[in-house]
Amino acid sequence: MKKRAAAPYILLMAAFIIVPLLMVAYFAFTGSSGGFTLQNLADVSQYNNIFYRSIKLAVISTVICLAIAYPLSMILARIDSRYQGIILMVVMLPMWMNLLLMTYAWITILQKNGVINSILGLFGLGPYKLLNTQGAIVLGMVYNYLPFMILPIYNSLTKIDASITEAAQDLGCNSVKAFLRVIFPLSIPGVMSGITMVFVPAISTFIISRMLGGGSNILIGDLIEMQFLGNAYNPYLGAAISLILMIIVLIIMTLLSRFDTDDDRVLM
Repeated sequence: MKKRAAAPYILLMAAFIIVPLLMVAYFAFTGSSGGFTLQNLADVSQYNNIFYRSIKLAVISTVICLAIAYPLSMILARIDSRYQGIILMVVMLPMWMNLLLMTYAWITILQKNGVINSILGLFGLGPYKLLNTQGAIVLGMVYNYLPFMILPIYNSLTKIDASITEAAQDLGCNSVKAFLRVIFPLSIPGVMSGITMVFVPAISTFIISRMLGGGSNILIGDLIEMQFLGNAYNPYLGAAISLILMIIVLIIMTLLSRFDTDDDRVLM
């Protein structure tokens, strides 16, 4: 009975996950003539600088999201339960809005005659070039992906029994030691989930980098889009780049899973 109930989900996974992955792998090892080749993978090496830039900006964005999300999640987990629902709705509100619209909003804010430069102009500063920079890309990533870091960390913190922290304080731990030895280790599963949920879309984004970074800050997502939809149409090279990106993401997720411990192991 359970096998029959799981059959639709298995079919959906096969149709929308496994089959597309197999198609990417097939085109990555196929030449324009239809024969097997490794040239596509060899050609990926000419874009090492783009891979480096994408990983760097994704890591920076993830670290900033973590630095902002953790204290916010702690505050949210400790406030009165009557207000948690309202604040959670505010946190989740950007997730319900169109990514393109939010990115357009940042263009109007960051451009030379935008809101920020207008305010700085009142103090005799600027105008500064804020748009079409790597900083603008990081800002767009942090703004769009921050809720994906807050929610899993908040979920982990709410599961920590207050009596555990009280017991640590009764045994001589001050607030800092209780956080470092009890609260943070128990919240690591949420931290790792948040890092994964932010890093993966950040490293593969193309809308944010194209609109806020300009043509001089191409990321992996832009490069893949160019191979499939641009003038330099080359789906075989695009598939090879996609395959390398998937391998990088899988390696990083595997490394992150080593830090993901359950509560029992942490307490021991």
